[in-house]
Amino acid sequence: MKNTTSRFGQALASSRLVLTAECTPPRGSDAGAVKKLSSALPQNLDLVVVADNPGGIHGSALACAAILETEGRATALSIVTRDRNRIALENDAQGAAALGVEAIFCLSGDHQSLGVCPQAASAYDIDSIQLAQALKKMMSDGPLPELPLGAAAHPYQQPLALSLLRLRKKIAAGARFVLTQAVFDLAGFEMWMEAVRAAGLDKQAAIIASVLPLASVEEAKELDRRRTYGPVPESVIARLGAAPDAAKEGLAIAVEMAGKLKSVPGVRGIHILSGGCESLAGKVIEEAGLA
Repeated sequence: MKNTTSRFGQALASSRLVLTAECTPPRGSDAGAVKKLSSALPQNLDLVVVADNPGGIHGSALACAAILETEGRATALSIVTRDRNRIALENDAQGAAALGVEAIFCLSGDHQSLGVCPQAASAYDIDSIQLAQALKKMMSDGPLPELPLGAAAHPYQQPLALSLLRLRKKIAAGARFVLTQAVFDLAGFEMWMEAVRAAGLDKQAAIIASVLPLASVEEAKELDRRRTYGPVPESVIARLGAAPDAAKEGLAIAVEMAGKLKSVPGVRGIHILSGGCESLAGKVIEEAGLA
């Protein structure tokens, strides 16, 4: 199922490199803060992916996405199944479509014990694959208009066969675009992409590789310890540790990685994870020559 009526649908149907970036809803209820967020993001993005309570409690992702749409942004609403049952999930999806949101990014979400509210009860009524299946059926049956559905992929998940199996299931469930976890180990990512191409999965969904500008050597070590995005190579940690300005070096590393990823066969786009520093997306796009 393809959607060529929305701006993002048209970008997916084209042959050019797709550019997307994450944004984190500001805490609080000030709509003006969301409008300021929009001005911090580069204008040449094909899609702004609004995060759903990443790592803690933030403002409403649904409200943020709707406000960004009024600011002329094409948005995807991230929906995490951890916090809602299927009734609320389908309710939010219909509300998002009514407010003009152009895509939905389906996630299961990290366990709440890893966030700032470990005492919260989780729902996990359905997972991200089942959510995509449910939304695809809603599109077929009529309650939901045709929207591009997205899913996440972990290129470093082992064994590789399991990673490909999950990717296959997500695409079969309805995912038309796939955002990978942040890539720091290029060789490992290229091995994964080789397997993805061999399975023909890059022809069935747009594989969009993610980069993340690291702010400090401590952040790099913590990500490597938790394997949130897979391994962070020692060479990256060493560069950050030796740099007089770790954040500037982290941006340079992300720029270099984006420049390499866009040339990997099968990669349809670049996604920029900002960790709440949305202005970095424009710097990555400009310095990596992605526009």
